[in-house]
Amino acid sequence: MKHDCHYHPGDPAKWHCSECQMHYCTRCMPDADTRQRRALCPQCSKAMRYLGAATEVVPFWNRIGAFFRYPFHSDPLMVIAICTLVPIVAPANLIGIVIWVLLALALFKYTYAVINHTAEGHLKPPPVSVAFSGSGFSIVLLQFLVFVLMGGLVASAGMLGGPLLMMLALAFVVLALPASIMVLAMERSVGAAVNPMNLAMLISRIGSPYFLLYGYLILLTLASGAAQDFAVNHFPFWVSQPLAGFLNSTFTLILFHMLGYLLFQYQEELGFASDLQDDAEQQDSQHRDRSARFDADIDMNLKDGNYDRVQSMLKEALKRDRDNSQRLGQLHRLLTARNDVSELYRYHPRLLAWLADRNDGDSMAALLDTLQTAEPQFRLDDPELSVRCARALYHRGQFKPALRLLQDFHKRFPDSDQLAHAYLLVAQSLANGLNQWEKATAFLTFIQKRCENDPLHKQIGTYLEQAERREPLKGPKASFAIQE
Repeated sequence: MKHDCHYHPGDPAKWHCSECQMHYCTRCMPDADTRQRRALCPQCSKAMRYLGAATEVVPFWNRIGAFFRYPFHSDPLMVIAICTLVPIVAPANLIGIVIWVLLALALFKYTYAVINHTAEGHLKPPPVSVAFSGSGFSIVLLQFLVFVLMGGLVASAGMLGGPLLMMLALAFVVLALPASIMVLAMERSVGAAVNPMNLAMLISRIGSPYFLLYGYLILLTLASGAAQDFAVNHFPFWVSQPLAGFLNSTFTLILFHMLGYLLFQYQEELGFASDLQDDAEQQDSQHRDRSARFDADIDMNLKDGNYDRVQSMLKEALKRDRDNSQRLGQLHRLLTARNDVSELYRYHPRLLAWLADRNDGDSMAALLDTLQTAEPQFRLDDPELSVRCARALYHRGQFKPALRLLQDFHKRFPDSDQLAHAYLLVAQSLANGLNQWEKATAFLTFIQKRCENDPLHKQIGTYLEQAERREPLKGPKASFAIQE
């Protein structure tokens, strides 16, 4: 059964809380320790079960092409080439027989390593060294014992129950052979690999896809036999022998890769968890990001409708870092959506400064309108912030809000060094935005008379000439970036 994240439908779940019966994806659990398979439920703080790639793995019937390409990666090709070509040039004596046996054992060991490698989430083949390293050859003996015990089981059934029971036993052995190979590869236990209850349990947990895979395996076996028979009957011996060996090894690797992938696909049903190991993004995602835990909690609480809780979390975060732009943006969106005028008023200096930094004049105009509706006499008491906000409003074409913001600026802030900049914005809004040239000229004249010590005073003559010609007030090119 495949599960999506409770909070992000469409995203595969990676964690499951048996206490809350909730599924979470990686976005919900940025601080989870995927290497150690440890995470606490955000709801109840109980330990959760890691699902690995169980909910996102592509079904094996959609990867048939990838299975056939698998043996043609460099590592398996080298293993097949060594195990196929070396026996041809080996001497025809006892030494040659020993070489042939050792290479057959290496190939057999590599095929079982493919099952484990694939079940662990590696979709690329294991390295060549796996086939020829000194350990792991015991799997050959274990598989031989499994075949002996299965043969003994069939023979015992024939002696005890006659031909009918023997046929039933043989049918079960043939049907359960892929399951036995998978169990042996994963557990390295002869007892587990021949236990009928164990094999029946694995088949039942996988369900009908096991029989679909079994059909593919039969077709692969028939195709392998037909290809080898064609090679033997249509090519000379020196060609047919290595070609038949190559085909046999290739089809065997495909078969074992499919068995490993079936384990990987049904890992949740079989009680273990593996991730896709060959994807660089998956590797990067294993590094925990505790700093993102707060954002994940915000996201989940919003989706649950816990708006008061989210608001409290953001306010606490802003106590620790009062100018955090991300938290201010989140608080602004939440308060605006909730139309919480009192909290908007409380945080308006920081929210307006944040909007000014982003030059978001449209959102600023909406916030000022909300504040002025709640309090008609609303005025900013910070001259520098007033000018910054007015400039953002002006550049977004919000001329009237900019004018309201700077109204009576010289009376409210008589000693401010922002006076010239404030009234230049007023003049530009009147002239460029509202086509009120006489009023704009009056403000420019006011700057010329009252702000003689301001560096901006030197440019007022240019603005006055532009106003007289009814040209847009842009000022000298050198000051364009400052004034415009």
